[in-house]
Amino acid sequence: MDGKELRFVASSLDDLRNFPEEARRIAGFELRALQNGLEPQDWKPMRSIGSGVKEIRIHVLGEWRIVYVARLADAIYVLHAFQKKSQKTNRNDIELARKRFKEIGGI
Repeated sequence: MDGKELRFVASSLDDLRNFPEEARRIAGFELRALQNGLEPQDWKPMRSIGSGVKEIRIHVLGEWRIVYVARLADAIYVLHAFQKKSQKTNRNDIELARKRFKEIGGI
């Protein structure tokens, strides 16, 4: 396999599979770019979740987000995938990603 391995934490893979087809296609392209050492097209750091945590932003058929951490040497961990329904990220989504980040040993 080329690049880093993708590891989905808890329900993040199932959540991603529930994205609409076009958003899922873009998500796959962005995650593949990450595996190959590239940055996603549209992302931002999510320091409120943890050091090195970033969010891929997908703007098709609504707003979709994939929260991940790639700074760990062994893999890219997808912590959470969800539809963003308001301008500010829902507190529950942030708390869930933060909890999963701690579970994988994030500080």
